[in-house]
Amino acid sequence: MSGEGMAGRRPFRLRLPATSANVGPGFDAVAVAFDFYLDVEAEAAPEFSIRATGCDAERCASLDDNLVIEVYKSVLAENGRPLVPLAIRMANAIPLGMGCGSSAAGRLAAITMAVHFGQLEWDNERIIEEATRLEGHPDNVAACWAGGFVAAACEGSAVRYARVEPPAEWRAIVVLPAEPLATSKARAMLPASYSMADTVKNIQSSSLLGLAFAQGRADLLSVAMRDRVHQPYRAPVCPLLPLVLALVGRHGIAGAALSGAGPAVLAIVEGEEKVAEACAAMQEAVSGHQQIELRVCRMVANGASAQFPEIG
Repeated sequence: MSGEGMAGRRPFRLRLPATSANVGPGFDAVAVAFDFYLDVEAEAAPEFSIRATGCDAERCASLDDNLVIEVYKSVLAENGRPLVPLAIRMANAIPLGMGCGSSAAGRLAAITMAVHFGQLEWDNERIIEEATRLEGHPDNVAACWAGGFVAAACEGSAVRYARVEPPAEWRAIVVLPAEPLATSKARAMLPASYSMADTVKNIQSSSLLGLAFAQGRADLLSVAMRDRVHQPYRAPVCPLLPLVLALVGRHGIAGAALSGAGPAVLAIVEGEEKVAEACAAMQEAVSGHQQIELRVCRMVANGASAQFPEIG
């Protein structure tokens, strides 16, 4: 086998962070990366197989209607490359269908595997563009690939984005309900048009949001994370949202919003010293409503990485 052919057969490893899109008003434009991950390891094999651990392991391991496998196959086919079956191992910490960027991470993993095993020689921009085309919006994709707090926009097929490192002292608390929500259902809740007043309010808040992250201004988040474009319409299928929003400005909770399309809720806490108090307040607020999981995490500057520990 030639050196070029051998390159496409070498084992593949990738770590992709969870992300939270929108962060309130930045609808389809803004996202931030978290420090819990999808780890993927793959090598050429006689047939496809997946061994998965972590969140939703059974769904991740199924070969039927598997997002990663289907995207991998389609990218190879669309680019005229032969199908290379893979033995895949996943260690997944990103819950599916919760608004934590699982589909963006899965699509990016699949595309990058196709680039590797199909020897497509795509650069970062091409990978981001392909993932954005499949996702339908660039926010989660850009944050997952580049890390940090990201603002992204599409210009034709090109994706333009800029990023800043989130303030190191801030902490995120992701409030996860028991049941997921399909993004298609969340999208179906939205109106076809918006009033001038609501549009202006969102422009104001999203502009403030970017500068709050860039300057470490937690005091601005209570206003900067307010939204009138998607959250009011999704609240009926995301009942945790009003319960957490009511806590903003207390217990160290600087701001709150749906995580992506929901149903999870993202709360940003001013610092580590306020995390325990904020968690206790959230548990009390939802008591009697539904079971939740609180995931405390950092917002990270790094995105997709080929370096991670061996998956066991």
